[in-house]
Parts: sequence; C-alpha cells; structure tokens
Amino acid sequence: MAAFGSFALLIALALAAYNLLAGALALRLIATGQPARISPERLADTARRAGIVGFLAVTAAAFALIWSVFTNDFSITYILEHSNRALPGAYKFSALWSGQEGSLLLWAWLLGIYGFVLRLTHKTDVKLYAYAGTIMAGIQVFFLAVLNFAAPPFALLKGAIPYDGNGLNPLLQYPEMVIHPPMLYLGYVGFSVPFAFALGALMMRYPGEKWIKVTRVWTLVTWLFLTAGIFLGMHWAYAVLGWGGYWGWDPVENASFMPWLTGTAFLHSVMMQEKKGMMKSWNVWLIFSTFLLTLLGTLLTRAGLVSSVHAFAQSSIGTWFVVFMGIVLAVCIFTYVLQRSHLKSEHHLESLVSRESSFLFNNLVLLTACFVILWGTLFPILSEYAVGNKVTVGAPFYNRVAIPIGLFLLFLTGLGPLLPWRSTSLKSIRRNFVVPIIALWATVIVCFAVGVNPWKDGTFSNGSFYAIVSFAVSAAVLTAILSEFLRGAGVISRQTGRNLLVSTWLLTRRNTRRYGGYIIHIGVVIVVVGLAGAAFNTSEEKELGLHDKLLIGPYTLECIGFTQDSNLNFNSEYAMLDVYRDGKKQFQMTPEKRVYLASEQPQTMVAIHSLPSWDLYVVYEGTNPDTSQPIIKAFLNPLVGWIWAGLVILIFGTFVALVPSIGPATAALRVPATRPAPTEPALKGGH
Repeated sequence: MAAFGSFALLIALALAAYNLLAGALALRLIATGQPARISPERLADTARRAGIVGFLAVTAAAFALIWSVFTNDFSITYILEHSNRALPGAYKFSALWSGQEGSLLLWAWLLGIYGFVLRLTHKTDVKLYAYAGTIMAGIQVFFLAVLNFAAPPFALLKGAIPYDGNGLNPLLQYPEMVIHPPMLYLGYVGFSVPFAFALGALMMRYPGEKWIKVTRVWTLVTWLFLTAGIFLGMHWAYAVLGWGGYWGWDPVENASFMPWLTGTAFLHSVMMQEKKGMMKSWNVWLIFSTFLLTLLGTLLTRAGLVSSVHAFAQSSIGTWFVVFMGIVLAVCIFTYVLQRSHLKSEHHLESLVSRESSFLFNNLVLLTACFVILWGTLFPILSEYAVGNKVTVGAPFYNRVAIPIGLFLLFLTGLGPLLPWRSTSLKSIRRNFVVPIIALWATVIVCFAVGVNPWKDGTFSNGSFYAIVSFAVSAAVLTAILSEFLRGAGVISRQTGRNLLVSTWLLTRRNTRRYGGYIIHIGVVIVVVGLAGAAFNTSEEKELGLHDKLLIGPYTLECIGFTQDSNLNFNSEYAMLDVYRDGKKQFQMTPEKRVYLASEQPQTMVAIHSLPSWDLYVVYEGTNPDTSQPIIKAFLNPLVGWIWAGLVILIFGTFVALVPSIGPATAALRVPATRPAPTEPALKGGH
C-alpha cells in the first residue's frame, strides 16, 4: 500500500503540473490571440480534466494512508509514529492529521475537493473559472511537491518492523479532535478559492464586481468552517487540557485567528464594493492577506517554529513554505501594480457618520487586531534572530491590547445597522440611538446593583471593569439589532395583518444576507457575554481523603472514593465526588487521569457540569505520593455556556445568509391577497 500511495502522489503532482502549465498556456493564447496548433479552448479543457483526475489521485493517496492505519502497517514510519493496534477506530482516522506528513496530505486532499467542485461548475463563467482553476493548480503543485520530496507520508521504516506502534498523541484522543482539525483545515484551505478568483479576476481585468458575487458563497462557507474549527478547538482546550480556560493566546491559536480576522473584514468590506464601487484595492489585498496568513499558520504549526501544544517538531519544510509565500506575495504585488488602474474607486466616502464609515472603521479595527496578534506571535522568532534568544509574549500582552480593540469592534457591530448609507442626520441619530443608550446605562446600573463593582475592596479591578463594559455594550448592540428586526417586521405586520413572528420570518426571507448577518452579530454578542464571565472565575485546590470536602461557590464536593481501571489503550485512575448544594446532593462527578500504554503519556479528563449561569469544572490532578490521596482542583467559571450557545446562533445566522432571498413577487404570494405586499422602500437596506 505504501508503493500505491507514493505512486498516487507522484501521478497527482504530474497532473497538477500539467493543469498549471497547460491552463496558463491556454489563457495566454486566448489573451494574445496568437495562432496555435491546438485550440486554446481545447487545451484549457484538458487542463481542467487533469485537475479533476488529479483530485482522484490525491484521494487514492489519502485512502492508502487511512487503509495503512486500519491495517496496522507499521512498515510505514508515519503509521508507526502515530498509531497502535489498540487505538479505537474513530481515532485511527485522526492519524491522518496527527502528524506533519499526514496533515499536509489532508491539506492537498481538501484543496483537491475544492478544486474538483470548482472545475465541475466551470460553465458559470468559463474564463474566470479557468483562471481560478489554474491558480489553484499552482497551489496544489506546491503541496504535492512537498509531499513527494520533503515530507513523504509513505516513507518506509529501515530495519525490523515492530509489532506495535507508538500510538496517537493522547491530546488527540478526544471526540472533538476527530472533527476539529478537518473543520479548521476546511477553513484554511477554502480561502484558496476566493484568493484564486480575486487574483484571476485581477489578471484578466474582470469587469465590475461579479467576481465577488461568484465567490460570496465560497467565502462565507469557508469562513463558517474556520469559525466552527476555532470554537471546537476552544472547547477541546477547555475540556482536555485541564487548566480551566479555553483560549491561552497560544501561537497556533493565534495562527488560526488571524485569517479569521482578515476574512471577516473581507466579508464586510465587499459590501462597499458591491453597493458603492469603493474599496476595490482594499478588498483584493484583504483576500490576498487572508490566504498568506493561512500559509503562515500552516508554516508555524508544521515547521515547529513556535512552542505550542499544537505544533510539531522542527522540520525542514519551513524553507519550502517561506519560498512559496515569497512567490505568492511577489505574484500578488506584480499583478496589482500591473492592473491597479482597474481598481479605481467609483465613489468616495461622503460622511464620517454613515454606514460606509462604520464598515471602514470595522475593517481598520479588525486589521489592527490582526497586526497586534501577528506581532506578538512572531516576536519570539524575531527576537531570537535579532538577539539570539527567544523572548516570549504571554497572555497579559494580548489581553491588554486585544480586549479594548474587541470592545470597540463590538460597539461598531451595533453602530453599523443604525446608520444609513451616505450620511446621517441629527434627527436620525436621536431616533435610532436613544433605546440602545438606555439599554447600555440600565445594564451598568444592574451590574452595580448585583455587586459587580471594579472598585470593590478598595482596589481597581481591570477584569470587573471590562466585564461591565462588555455587558453594557452587548446590551446596547443586542437592542440595536433587535430594533432593526422589530422595525421591519412592524412594517410587514401593518401591511399584511400577520403577527410579528411571521412578519419577522418574511422580513428575513426578503433579505437573507442582511438579516442573516444580524443573526450572526447576535451570536457574536452572546459569545462576548460568555467571554466576559471569565473575569469572575474562581478556583480551589485541595487534597481530599475519604469523605473530605472542598467548598467552592455554592457547592460542596465530598470525596467518596477513588479507583483505578484499565483497558488495552490506557490505564486510568479517577476520583468519585458527590456534589452538594444547600445541603442536598445534586449529582456526582468523576474527574479522571489516564496514562496511555503505547506512548506512556498522561492525559487529563475533566469533569464538567454546565448550567446557563456557570460551569463547575473539576480536575483530578493525581495523587499525593506521600499520602496516596487524590488532589482535586475545582473551578467555578461563570457564563462559559454562553460561548457555545453563541456559536450555535452564529452558525444558524450563516446558514440564513447563505439561503437566497425571495423577491417582492414571491413575497407577495406569501401574504393575504387583500393586503398589499410590503413595499421595497420600507425595507430597503443591506448588510
């Protein structure tokens, strides 16, 4: 199977190279109109077909690696290092992305899937799709070259073949890790598609903003995958690492967050180009930067340049990535300079108090956050290069800078919907902002009333202060968004006689992009509320003998015993804790510590009891070697569940935004014939 997989990768590389060279030659012949022995259109079609067959070849290679994992073929070095016989079947799939070579193969395979779908839909706009397909072939050539020459996943073991493998990294033996990395990669790889369309449209001087409309669904789906992947990673860190948190500003966490920030900026700013013909150069460079950041994230993780729980060991492929990123940047700059006259804006910003300005400030804030995180992530590498030793940038640096930036971004999230296009009158400001401002100050008063006071105990608490600001701004933003729904639904209700719920549904269906975006913003608000709860986290740690108790918040944890267990994959020991509240037993928790047999590495299995108000989070830290008694650490983490609830709302809003809107004529069929359908001016606007 190793020979089959290696041959499949070699064939895939040859087909991708043909796709790139033949596609580029065909486009050149079409652009110049030069006579040729073969029809350029026919040559382009053979290039497209080579890309389709290349996807099948990469699929065959991925299948060969998975087959080798399930058949325990330890003659392949990669399988020996990342699997073992006792590994459960679900986690054998995880071996595909648990190591450097396999994760690069996953990159190439997902890129092949995206390219396959793109090439099947080429008739939408044959020339633009030909450019995009050729550019994606160039990206695929790079990854397949790395897989064939620098990081071959089917390299054979030299010497005797052992009976069993070293096993999968214990950190990956958790259900979410079966879907978190592929989801993240679908986001990373997916940004290749809008990048290819943007670069291709610029190369061919594609007229108008049609390329943005063509790529909108691609970009939104990719953004959704990346968002879900980031949140799944947060939940994995929360449930597995046992430190009580979900985001530690780890370099690899940052590497996934940066393209999310620029991708989010792109999704907002393209609306300016579609509606006003503005920010054309800005949008092109946003998507260029997003793609380059996905490559940087892959480089940081795969080349071992940074210290991270996610990163792999030092590797020679770093040079490959640096060279490829340099080539991509050079091509982007050359194309932009050559075609920059095509990107002149048709309009200019008329007022600083307008929806256009809110989009502009939104972009600036997102890019500022991205730059700060990029600087902090690369600083250890730069410091080592400059002074010879790594200077690590920790969470306090990011929190000091990122929290104010995030709060300002949250403010802009609520500000945008309240501002009309072009300019805003003073009367409009008073009418639209009065209710959100009331909600803001009412929330501040409630916070102080329930005891949330940054000056409590005579010292100023940054955490409490930022939490109050977060709650207050979240309330204002939520009020602003809901008022937009109620205003539009009220118009439909008056004109159709339907209730507000049905009217809200009709309103959303009339402009799914705008109101789906508002639902996404509601999800973001809920997430921010959940994040703000971290300011009030508390923890207690204690060695518990039989029937000893640990008090935390309203709970009393009583140890009723601890025991051991084992299976073919790991040995475990865990504590059994009865949890009481107000003297009454509520439930039992069993935090666990595992030691995996193949790798002899320990792993924490956290016990979590979630409520809307807080999580009771309990870690079994092992036993005291002197007393043989379990050491228990408990956290009370307020509002964590709101983060995961916000993700669900965010995903729902994205699906709504992806659904095509119904036109006025269709909407009219959905309301009683005796009343007029809602008029367009009353509901006009966009998001």
